[in-house]
Amino acid sequence: MNHYTAKKFNISKLDGISEKNITEHIKLYEGYVKNTNVILESMYQNAGSNVYEIKEMRRRLGFEFDGMRNHEHFFTQWEDGAQESNTTSNLYKKIKEQFGSFENWKKDFVEIAKTRGIGWAILYYDRTGDTLINVWVDEQHLGHIQGADFIVGIDMWEHAFVYDYATSEKAAYIDTWYKNLNWNVIEKRLPLTD
Repeated sequence: MNHYTAKKFNISKLDGISEKNITEHIKLYEGYVKNTNVILESMYQNAGSNVYEIKEMRRRLGFEFDGMRNHEHFFTQWEDGAQESNTTSNLYKKIKEQFGSFENWKKDFVEIAKTRGIGWAILYYDRTGDTLINVWVDEQHLGHIQGADFIVGIDMWEHAFVYDYATSEKAAYIDTWYKNLNWNVIEKRLPLTD
């Protein structure tokens, strides 16, 4: 059975987010990778033994796997330093066309990110409908848009900001997350050609 390997991320010093917060957050991501591997291995090695345990592992797989993938997207958004969005990119144009302006999209996205509870705010691209959709994903696996591409997303679990911001300071964390984004990385996620 193939195993997943934790990725290494090229994250320089971030403005307003400490190295400790990033280090601890990456450890959590590595745990998702490890747990995904453990579950997959156990499911197939023990197939046919304890049916209840196997079913519970299958239920848990989505949580661990999506935790792994969400965090990979999350951390790569910060690689190679902050870069503003390119106003001539396909993503910028698509956002402007669909939301009226980039600012309108950002306002909607930030409101979703402020949703009470733990989860993720994610901008998806639905290829079938050629549509961008801002979505709240509960925890990290409940509410994903089937078959859509992850474009940009923010982790709104407290572990994402707890070393730098109090739980009552989500808005400050969101602003800081945003200003550290590398839009060159994000724009490449839209599966269209220039």
